[in-house]
Amino acid sequence: MRILVIHGPNLQWLGTRNPAVYGTTDLKAIDRGLRSLAKELGATLDIHQSDHEGEITSLIGSSRGKFDGILINPAAYTHTSVAIRDAVEACEVPAVEVHLSHIAAREEFRQHSLIAPVCRGQIAGFGAGSYFLGLEALLMLLAGPTDRAAGGGTKKSPRKRAS
Repeated sequence: MRILVIHGPNLQWLGTRNPAVYGTTDLKAIDRGLRSLAKELGATLDIHQSDHEGEITSLIGSSRGKFDGILINPAAYTHTSVAIRDAVEACEVPAVEVHLSHIAAREEFRQHSLIAPVCRGQIAGFGAGSYFLGLEALLMLLAGPTDRAAGGGTKKSPRKRAS
């Protein structure tokens, strides 16, 4: 599985920008953790960070046929970018949106995501862990349907968990 990971604007400041909201883990540590998890789960990642809406839109626009899924933290563009929303919808590559903070519990202007309705899911509020949960969720979606609802296990759980 090839996954495109997109970090939106100002995420290069993680670890130092408002640590009470965004935590103390920097973006390089998140990327290292994602690469390690992806390797464990049999996926490869292409990771980008950009402060520029057009660059993010172009990355998404070129993803069809190149990537199996998109893991995206649109950051501030979550609440403002119709262009990124339309690119995610148009590319037809399954996407999962992630956020470090719990956006539904933040300021009113941060509580609505324009991107979420065109994604397969959204994970927010778990700090850096949101990225890892998001990657696992995306890979489970890409693995196909499960029979968990019928009382069985999943087709293939992407990661063995300790009991």
